[in-house]
Amino acid sequence: MRKIFPHYVYNPITLTGAGIALLSFGLIVFLFILDLFSSEENTYMGILTYIILPSILIVGLLLIAYGIIRERKREKHGKYRSQKLPVIDLNDPKKRAMFVTFSIGTIVLLLFSAFGSFKAYEYTESDEFCGTVCHAVMEPEYTAYLDSPHSRVGCVGCHIGSGTSWYVKSKFSGAYQVYSVIFNKYSRPIGTPVKELRPAEGTCEQCHTPSLFYNETKVDYTYYLSDEKNTKSNISMLIKIGGGKSKFESIEGIHWHANADNLISYIHTDERRLEIPWVKVKTKDGKETIFRDKQAGFDEKNFNPQNLRTMDCIDCHNRPSHIYHQPDKMMNKMMASNQIDESLPFIKSIAVEVLEDKYFTKQQALESIQQRINDFYISNYPDIYKAKSENISKSIDVVKAIYSRNYFTYMNADWKHFPNNISHVYTPGCFRCHDGNHVSDDGKVISNDCNSCHKIIAQTDNNGVTRVDLNGLEFKHPVDLDQATEKQLCTDCHWKSE
Repeated sequence: MRKIFPHYVYNPITLTGAGIALLSFGLIVFLFILDLFSSEENTYMGILTYIILPSILIVGLLLIAYGIIRERKREKHGKYRSQKLPVIDLNDPKKRAMFVTFSIGTIVLLLFSAFGSFKAYEYTESDEFCGTVCHAVMEPEYTAYLDSPHSRVGCVGCHIGSGTSWYVKSKFSGAYQVYSVIFNKYSRPIGTPVKELRPAEGTCEQCHTPSLFYNETKVDYTYYLSDEKNTKSNISMLIKIGGGKSKFESIEGIHWHANADNLISYIHTDERRLEIPWVKVKTKDGKETIFRDKQAGFDEKNFNPQNLRTMDCIDCHNRPSHIYHQPDKMMNKMMASNQIDESLPFIKSIAVEVLEDKYFTKQQALESIQQRINDFYISNYPDIYKAKSENISKSIDVVKAIYSRNYFTYMNADWKHFPNNISHVYTPGCFRCHDGNHVSDDGKVISNDCNSCHKIIAQTDNNGVTRVDLNGLEFKHPVDLDQATEKQLCTDCHWKSE
């Protein structure tokens, strides 16, 4: 049989490489066509098509070259291959049947391999894969994600996204994560913030337009004291969420930080970005103002360059999909929505206490919550326990649900380890900069005035007396404090960092 290529091409290594290269190329073409006509963008299919299979193709090509070079060297030393390639005589019925069977089988195998590869990588793109394959590690994040405002946004939408560079970065990161899980090297809790997370302009801003933040939205809060009567109070306020560069030309409001006319950068001195001693604001006219924390003693000439960051959405909305709720806040919500009987004496106090206690396992925690709340009412309020046993039982179930949703002992995951920067009551949040201590050289101060971001329009105190003023009220704390509230930060009492 006449050979098309030089004789030294016909060696096992080169032929194996050719087979790998052809198979990879065929799969690339198949997946490219599939991706071209697909109605949805598939991140992992892009990784397979444009990174993994081309890498395998290159390996095949290298094997072809290596086999040829090796065969040439063998021939120089007088080693020749006497074997001839098998002759397929299609006039022979047996050989013809064997050839047809092999050809059809190969084609079917290639199709199933391509389809199987596609379905495998399609599964690895799913939220179920991200949240359940490494169950013990990812259960806290997955549980919080399913209960978040972004539960219908796929994990890969933020953690990988489009673009070849982010494919590669995510795969290197993923490889280390696999190693960490296999060899039990992962941190408990998982480190935050995620340093490799894509910028907000490639994630958040694909749905949320920075230029369309309108000025105010009304919110209502109900609070309960941790006393016998669970003393109730209410507050209504207007949150000034505006500040974006909108067609209404409104520049007042929280999203002033995201206004395209302002470029804000800061330096943090801790891993969680809670300590910010240096802030720079650059306006559209090129003017720069630097604010320094006068109490920090920060040396701006000597710091880690990686700690200099340009502010974007994620600096405030740092827990958009993985939120761990504070127990005091959750009890307020459950009692206000009648899921927990607010008439049960000390129910808020005992519930927060059992939620915040230390446990070794989830099972131990749930059993302890059940027993301690029951014992509390049996010992201190036996008549109420008999009269309202059903309400107490329902309340216990809600408290246990709060624990299951927000506390994960084996990963040390809870609200204290994952502070939410969107507010300033239970975690530092806004007060990282708006603490009244950040001052510029010309005496300007980053304000900590409550009215900068919200305006109280109604407040009902512990005695049921309601004050209303659409021009804004001065906040009165439900409990009398030793000093005026303007001289204190909420986190002085409510923040428990670990």
